[in-house]
Amino acid sequence: MADDMAAPITDHPLSANAAFIRAEIVWFREVLERRFRMHAGKEEHRDIFARLRPPHLPRHKSPYAEVIHRFSFGPAERLVLILAYIPHIRPDVLDPFLIQNQSVQRRFTEFGGFVGTAHGGFLPTAETALFLLAGEDIEARLRWQELFDADHVFLKRGIIALDRRHREEPPLSAALVLEPEYIEHLSTGRTYHPPFSPEFPAQRITTALEWDDLVLDRATREDVSEIVAWVRHEQALMEDWGLSRRLKPGFRTLFYGPPGTGKTLTATLLGKVTGLSVYRIDLSKVVSKYIGETEKNLASLFDHAQHQNWILFFDEADALFGRRTESRNANDHHANQQIAYLLQRIEDFPGVVILATNIRTHLDEAFARRFQSVVLFRIPSFEQRLRLWEDSFKDKPYRLGNDVDLRRLAQDHELTGGGINNVLRYACLRAVERDPPDIRAEDLMFGIRRELHKEGKFLE
Repeated sequence: MADDMAAPITDHPLSANAAFIRAEIVWFREVLERRFRMHAGKEEHRDIFARLRPPHLPRHKSPYAEVIHRFSFGPAERLVLILAYIPHIRPDVLDPFLIQNQSVQRRFTEFGGFVGTAHGGFLPTAETALFLLAGEDIEARLRWQELFDADHVFLKRGIIALDRRHREEPPLSAALVLEPEYIEHLSTGRTYHPPFSPEFPAQRITTALEWDDLVLDRATREDVSEIVAWVRHEQALMEDWGLSRRLKPGFRTLFYGPPGTGKTLTATLLGKVTGLSVYRIDLSKVVSKYIGETEKNLASLFDHAQHQNWILFFDEADALFGRRTESRNANDHHANQQIAYLLQRIEDFPGVVILATNIRTHLDEAFARRFQSVVLFRIPSFEQRLRLWEDSFKDKPYRLGNDVDLRRLAQDHELTGGGINNVLRYACLRAVERDPPDIRAEDLMFGIRRELHKEGKFLE
């Protein structure tokens, strides 16, 4: 077809990528047509790639080509990759697989695949890939099955998954699923951020603040800097320094301290300074009273995150990782099973896991021993509170009233950074309705009283 002809490559990244994808699809269709001729006995059976080498894809300006070069994919891997990608970009290319076998009045068994529901087109399975690669050649088929082994880059790096919906059926009847991260990257070059869902009960968190905005005491900052150093140098330490023989990959740390002392902000800024996405786990969506559901929810989360370079942030972790109890009844036994499962999954996760809790003693000791670090977030000192107050009110479109003394506020009231932010919100809401918009001492004091009331403290 005319639209399948390779178009001139332009300097625009998406245009270049589209041209490379078109060239790969042209090659795929040639392979498909040749395999069909062999299958119909119109051509001698031989190596499918003998005269059909894949097109040259320069590494630059094309996310699709970049993936091929990054993993050094040969013709077989490239054929499987484009097969898994076509339903997302040109589903009509797979329509030839819908041909009926007239002798039995149904589709050809050897093609594998199935017809989608909402999609309506042909969706490939691993069997489809083996038909293209090997046809009826059993020796070739056995050889190419390695593409779907657990240690092959496809499955090992989370590029392609095999969705085996019916366990009693042959394993290679599993759907050939290109993971969402690679659909996005192959198409646009952008990073995929999964939306919150029951299958992925986590939400990406970001901040407009910078590392220098983080107000922590020296000991806490040093502990946090250790995590940054690990992220930046893990590969060198594990591979070049040989630590992989003694250490598991990844970093597990516990943040503990009163609410509002900067645990969530620190986790978010760790992602920003290291270039990693941070996902906050919504524990209310993870924990289930039904036996097996919590493990299922967490398995889905960890399976999704396993191949991604993410920071997983479990906030209020004591709600899920509390002290294990003696199994007096079925509920205790179930809770302990959940904790044991999480212990294993977090310990095996190759990325950074941060657990945050307000009360250190609520966390199971056996679990705490598995942390590489335990970081205390203290109530800010006078100097830290003064900086937080000053940072909150600088470079803003309002002015502070002459009766506002930030130094006195910092000295007299032991508020956390989160508490000061709440006072700032209240004072700004009062000021924005004035002309001119000035912030007065009475606004700040009322906001401070409200924060102290939350802790059961009262001012005269």
